[in-house]
Amino acid sequence: MTPPRRPFTRPWRRHRLAFDPALDDAPLAAARNALAQGRWGAARSLLAETGDDWDRRGHRLVVLAEVSACASWASDWQRAEPDSACAAALLACATALRAVRGKARYATAREQALAAARMAPADPSPWLAQLIVARTLGSGDDCARAFDQVRARHRDHHHAHHLMATYLAERGTGGGDPLHEVYDFADWAAEQAPADSPLAVLPVVAHTERYRVLAAAGHLPRDPRESEHWSTRKARQVMKAAFDWWLEWEGEGHPRQQIDLNYLAHAKFHEGRLAEAAALFHRIGPHATRAPWSYADRDPKQEFRAARTAALGSP
Repeated sequence: MTPPRRPFTRPWRRHRLAFDPALDDAPLAAARNALAQGRWGAARSLLAETGDDWDRRGHRLVVLAEVSACASWASDWQRAEPDSACAAALLACATALRAVRGKARYATAREQALAAARMAPADPSPWLAQLIVARTLGSGDDCARAFDQVRARHRDHHHAHHLMATYLAERGTGGGDPLHEVYDFADWAAEQAPADSPLAVLPVVAHTERYRVLAAAGHLPRDPRESEHWSTRKARQVMKAAFDWWLEWEGEGHPRQQIDLNYLAHAKFHEGRLAEAAALFHRIGPHATRAPWSYADRDPKQEFRAARTAALGSP
């Protein structure tokens, strides 16, 4: 007897939305899960094999640092291997995140970051840790100094540029928004970056972060579908340039590419370009990210699914 055919389903419908900061990095997810159980050996091996791929190293360090007891496990690792720059960098990132959550002092986070930087002068990751904590608890000078230190070591550092865009977007909620400083920063970064750099999407990130800030301040509707933020001339310019770049991009191995794809799909959907959004949703698969689908105070799972269904349709 011929078995019945399985009903047609789109690949993206066969996967549960992950909302996992590890994105599509399976070795990272495995190492993080082991670290959550107090086994830091997998993290040690993962960071050793990452080498000087600075974007990937920063991404992996921050995701590992999000483990609730990471600071304790990183301290254990550092006691076992006091000369390990990887242990010092992980402890710096974990302490930075603890400080952001109010569980460690800003001064302590800075000290850990500086200690890690002294152990590995070429590594931008300790300065990334400093930028993470300065972005929330420090001054504008602190942020600029940490960002400059990151960029001096890796000019196109993806996470650092995103952090600066979110920080700058929060400065001021008044009028004249197309001339806001975050747009100048994002345009400058995209122009300075090589042709194959995902920083080409940074102007879209800047525009989305401004929506978050303006909606929170009551200057725009809290439902992005009711906002004209995505239909302005500035919006159309940045989104077209970013989407055209993505169509030609061959750098599929970037560790944070799913973040860019989510920002771009979010923007294209709210611009009303459903065919372009559909192409992006296909590429995203199950790797949805909370930002920007949670803006402003939205349920990210509900928002992502509704947008994806509207763009791709029901099977």
